[in-house]
Amino acid sequence: MAKQLDLLPKGQVITTALHTEMQRSYLEYAMSVIVGRALPDVRDGLKPVHRRILYAMHELGLTPDRPYRKCARVVGDVLGKYHPHGDQAVYDALVRLVQEFSSRYPLLSGHGNFGSVDNDPPAAMRYTETRLAPISHEGMLSEIGDETVEFIGNFDNSQQEPTVLPAQLPFLLLNGCSGIAVGMATNIPPHNLGELVDGLIALIDQPDLSDEKLWEIIPGPDFPTGGEIVGNSGIREAYSTGKGGIVLRGVSKTEEIAPTRGSKRRTAIIITELPYQVNKSGWIEKVADLVNQGRLQGISDLRDESDREGMRVVIELKRDTNPQEVLENLYHQTALQSNFGAILLALVDGQPRQLSLRQILQEFLKFREQTLNRRYSYELGKAQSRLHLVSGLLKALSQLDQLIEILRQAADGTTAKINLCSRLDLSDEQGDAILAMPLRRLTSLEQSNLQQEFEKLSGEIAVLQILLSDRQELLKRLKKDLRSLKRKYNNPRRTKLLTHSHQGLPDKKGSQNHNKLSLGQNQVADKSLPSSEPPEEVLLEFSHRGYVRRLQPSGKKSKADNGVADHDFITQTDLSTTDQDLLLITASGKVYPVNVGDIPPTTGRSPRGTPLITMLSSTAQNTQEPVVDRVLLPENLETRQMVLLTKEGRIKRLSLAEFTNLTRRGMTILKLKEDDQLLFTQLTTAQDNLIVASSGGRLLKFAPDDQQLPVMGRTAMGLQALRLLKHQHMVGCVTVAGDDKLLLVSAEGYAKRLPVSHLKTAERGNLGTQALKFATKTDHLAGMVRAIASAEVALVTNKERIVRIRVEAVPILGRDGQGESILDLHRDERVITVIPVGL
Repeated sequence: MAKQLDLLPKGQVITTALHTEMQRSYLEYAMSVIVGRALPDVRDGLKPVHRRILYAMHELGLTPDRPYRKCARVVGDVLGKYHPHGDQAVYDALVRLVQEFSSRYPLLSGHGNFGSVDNDPPAAMRYTETRLAPISHEGMLSEIGDETVEFIGNFDNSQQEPTVLPAQLPFLLLNGCSGIAVGMATNIPPHNLGELVDGLIALIDQPDLSDEKLWEIIPGPDFPTGGEIVGNSGIREAYSTGKGGIVLRGVSKTEEIAPTRGSKRRTAIIITELPYQVNKSGWIEKVADLVNQGRLQGISDLRDESDREGMRVVIELKRDTNPQEVLENLYHQTALQSNFGAILLALVDGQPRQLSLRQILQEFLKFREQTLNRRYSYELGKAQSRLHLVSGLLKALSQLDQLIEILRQAADGTTAKINLCSRLDLSDEQGDAILAMPLRRLTSLEQSNLQQEFEKLSGEIAVLQILLSDRQELLKRLKKDLRSLKRKYNNPRRTKLLTHSHQGLPDKKGSQNHNKLSLGQNQVADKSLPSSEPPEEVLLEFSHRGYVRRLQPSGKKSKADNGVADHDFITQTDLSTTDQDLLLITASGKVYPVNVGDIPPTTGRSPRGTPLITMLSSTAQNTQEPVVDRVLLPENLETRQMVLLTKEGRIKRLSLAEFTNLTRRGMTILKLKEDDQLLFTQLTTAQDNLIVASSGGRLLKFAPDDQQLPVMGRTAMGLQALRLLKHQHMVGCVTVAGDDKLLLVSAEGYAKRLPVSHLKTAERGNLGTQALKFATKTDHLAGMVRAIASAEVALVTNKERIVRIRVEAVPILGRDGQGESILDLHRDERVITVIPVGL
């Protein structure tokens, strides 16, 4: 081994543990990001980069009454003096302060292209121009020269910059803020200025004001792009705890499109507002993709007619299409209804804290009171200093002859000052002011002006002393300032609040369809909304292609294929009620809840029903997660469990109590390896028998009790169900009774019915019993289901051919043998799965 080089002199090497150094270094980095970059200050609502941009523009004199200046000049000043980071990062922050669709009350005015709601990029900084907006100039920077805030040195101590701006409004809530730090994030929605001012004044007048009264004054966020907020439970949760989900919807209306030559009048849905931070062009592209994929039905044309007057997206509908159904599908499948995850996290005294609405307002009032005290103390000192000088000038002018005599006899200025101070009883500052006084001050008019200034200063000092000594008078001035800003900058609320009911779309006759609120993607059910209708009994039919049909059980019972498209069939039929929950379980091991009442009723206009995938979250829709099972949540959750089986043979038993309090975001119920996926689920009890089957034709029967298959948590991976040989996978999982029979079908079309009694109960994890032999080495077991004599099964091949056979037509055989050929396969055609047909 080579000898280690001794590059450092002795005594300069400090030995330290690696984990200690890593912990210290990472903690320093994390705190730097949290405090110095990603999170806003609760006092002025700004991150450091925004604060430095505004202060640099104030120093450049870019006030609202001055001409615009190039953004490149502003960015250069910010980089050179205060913010030594990338110029593009600073410009991006500046652009957001200009954009009216990003900030409720933009702090900068812009001239040029600063991007659009379609996510168009802004022009380069050398082309765009900017200056301070009136609200930021008056409400955030007008008091900065009055020693109201602390200043610190910049990165090289060549300049001084403020640690916080003397904000006169709670800009943290006014414009909101979003940021991702290390291990934490903030996402504060914007609010209406008038409502915030009213809330602040109410807290000043009644510090013990109840939360309910405060929420009446500030009922919810007010987003710059408008939209509608559905329900108030998310708002109340965010305002009380600092964290909650707020459901946003776009604003829509219906119109009759004038007919063109050769066509008839059509109905169209007009979208005039989108939820906050939704990209309009991206949303239109998403809708077009869903229409092309067949997941959105009833739409004939889609176009963007937006202009300078506002947003207008036209969705033309096919004839006899119900606009409400299309709108509900748009809510479920696109960002027309989205969830704003509010996290009210900000820096308080340099520490990150999650705050309630009341705490944010109280912190601002505390800061504002401190700012006013510092401002009035500074003004009082200036006024007293000036009054001292004016009183000296008046005293000297009242003894003008003696003053002239002293000046005439003095040998120099120093002697004159000494004689003035001693003979007229003046201070050094007064003596200097008299010596610097021009001759025109000796006139009678100038003496009168000095006397008026003296009286004015005396009155100002008296007022300032009252403000600084009496807190109630200070709070009155604070309220006066708030009302003045409200009169200048308040504007009407843009976002509507739908807290109790939602008015539906007008039908053809012009009446209103009153529909209950539907749950959109990522939305938590609003428990505060009263239910207007009693539960209704419905019939649910699930198809092989992933559709669900909601029918009236009292009406004419549909056949299995009635209204179902070609190459599709009904696999499951359930009787339910509109208040019951349906669980959709995907191959990735996640479960998503759907209220049966939210499934649109199936009509003649949409006989196929509703795609199940449209009821999943937006993330699941984007990843195209296949739904492997649909389960109606039973009432007796304590006595039932769910068994999950993966392709690689991992099996797990899960308590149904885990499925309570689910949200539309879904929940992971099984941890999977990279190449594995969930294939089968079964509802069981400890008294049932469970049979699993592998593609090698082996079956294993065991009891899913605590000894063989203990109940596990949601994040567990599970145990090995059956020992798999190389290139084998699981093909079936069923619960059975003693007299049941199984239907086994091979890939080459051979099938037989096998009595369950022919299988011995074994230990989980064993190799299992060979229950089906194969005629060729390339054949394997394609599927195993319970054999119900009066039912049918569908055999699905790799050529997308579906062949239905009657179960009772398949012979009953023992474990030996390959069964009988029940299907004539074409060349290279194989059976890939066996699915029961639900009638």
